[in-house]
Amino acid sequence: MSLMSKEQLKQWIKEKNMQSVEDIQSALKELFAETLQEMLEAELETSLGYAKHDTKNKKTTNSRNGYSKKKVRSEYGDVDIQVPRDRA
Repeated sequence: MSLMSKEQLKQWIKEKNMQSVEDIQSALKELFAETLQEMLEAELETSLGYAKHDTKNKKTTNSRNGYSKKKVRSEYGDVDIQVPRDRA
């Protein structure tokens, strides 16, 4: 399964101006953090049963309650993320 085509990958490398192994590692670390962040957002959305700012479809008394900062250790190094919270 490919997340992006070769052309998209080439464009991403060009946009990030990757010229060294360190540049690639930094970009992968950033991509990992962004992916993890989106997964946490999706998990909370699924748990609550409604999308962010979608008050029309809210059918629960539980709601979002900001974020907490966390540091995740990964093979790319420590990654700072914002973990979404709910009021449950």
